[in-house]
Amino acid sequence: MLRIDRLSTEERKIKFTRDFTSSDYGSVFAECGKTRVLCTVSVSGKIPDWMKTSNTGWLTAEYGMIPNCSKNRISREKHLSSGRTKEIQRLIGRSLRTTVDFEQLGPMMLNVDCDVIEADGGTRTTSINGAVVALADTFLKMHKRGELEKSPFKGFIAAISVGKVEGIPVCDLEYSEDSNAGVDMNIVMNSNGQFIEIQGTSEKDVFDRDTLDIFLNMACDSIKRIIELEKSIFSKDEIDWLLK
Repeated sequence: MLRIDRLSTEERKIKFTRDFTSSDYGSVFAECGKTRVLCTVSVSGKIPDWMKTSNTGWLTAEYGMIPNCSKNRISREKHLSSGRTKEIQRLIGRSLRTTVDFEQLGPMMLNVDCDVIEADGGTRTTSINGAVVALADTFLKMHKRGELEKSPFKGFIAAISVGKVEGIPVCDLEYSEDSNAGVDMNIVMNSNGQFIEIQGTSEKDVFDRDTLDIFLNMACDSIKRIIELEKSIFSKDEIDWLLK
């Protein structure tokens, strides 16, 4: 397998656009190659019943693909979400909850929506990367309106896919690679280099410990670069408040 536009260890070009819509909270358009996801956050006081006595907040995530985001039209999930959608929503939610101090946030509900506009592989990882930027932007907007005095943001995270295609370990798989991968993994980490989630499976090939180490090292390097990119779209004053 020969990539003509990037090395096997490199991720695609990634871009985050803040304030993509006129939302009162975070609205980020995340692009990773041809994969594009609109990530938005809404805030309410409607916390789950089981949390009402805790005086802390919560976060939940929803994920969806618009019908023509890929070459073959995808039907809208009008009632029950598919197993794949539920699994991705839970992954996004689990990942983002590691970035929030819910006691500091107080009894507020954060709803994160990730809508895939165009899919070319890596939709779940692009959703996580865009959503954490939207979440940070949400806290900044709440602070400016006097709704938050101290930041509940615990730090940036990022996600990337890695795998083996035609026997070669590769980073950030496009759809053409993902659909032919012998091994497929999704990895989420925080800015301290700690793992949040590792999803790995043999699609066609088994893999040994040495190959797993290659995957993890490749993902660590890529995630460091993505987190730096996430931070770079905020001003120094914004970063200082978010992370103090």
